[in-house]
Amino acid sequence: MVASVRRVFELWGLYARLDMLYVLRGPQIALSFYVSDLILGMAAVTAMFLLGYALLVRGTIDVFFNYNISFISRRIGRGQLDHVLVQPQPLWMVLLTEGFAPVTGAGMLLPGLLLIGWSVEQLQLSVTFAWLALLALSLACSIVVVLAFSYAWGSLAFWAPRSAEELNSSTWQLLTQLDVFPLDPLPTLALTGLLTFVPAGLVAWYPARALLGIDASPLGWLGLPAAALVLGSLCLFIFMRGLAHYGRTGSTRYLSYGHRR
Repeated sequence: MVASVRRVFELWGLYARLDMLYVLRGPQIALSFYVSDLILGMAAVTAMFLLGYALLVRGTIDVFFNYNISFISRRIGRGQLDHVLVQPQPLWMVLLTEGFAPVTGAGMLLPGLLLIGWSVEQLQLSVTFAWLALLALSLACSIVVVLAFSYAWGSLAFWAPRSAEELNSSTWQLLTQLDVFPLDPLPTLALTGLLTFVPAGLVAWYPARALLGIDASPLGWLGLPAAALVLGSLCLFIFMRGLAHYGRTGSTRYLSYGHRR
């Protein structure tokens, strides 16, 4: 037994020397190994930060916009928007408050915060007031992007309630299945599409680059608020047009030929 253990350590020493000799053949060999390992290690931690941020966005939406407030196509297609419109308070206030679910919707907040905290520690980021402010601003803008995308497509239920009722289920899956991936290796055309037509890159990848210092340019932290403003304005225009149409036609839910009868 002792001889076997000694032999194991002897072989470890042998292969350690061979491994060292392989690296010491030249500086380019050593650099290629250690730099590539450093990049891969940083990428792994960065991916954890990206995942944590994405979970934080989803968790915050689940807390503040639950009960189909974020899935507005269901509210519209099922005729439930009438229940909102008859309440003695503005529509925006109902949409901002009725989906608040801090108990049942907070399941993703803790994992997201833990992953972000672990990533910050591993990357040794300097957490200053400015960094926390950027995190809060980025989180708010990411939520606006997700809701704007959801409401813009969900507004189609104003014109086609039956066929578009579950449309936001698909838009939600489309964003959440793509927002956790690092998009750096993508070609320009694909990356452009994921920052515009399907803005999954704006949900987590783009703000994570700014928060991690990968993109320290002014566009790195101004691009997301600008995109949120543009998408929010476009969404508001589409939603208000749909609401005006809904005001003229109403819901078919309670009619004799309605799909819920």
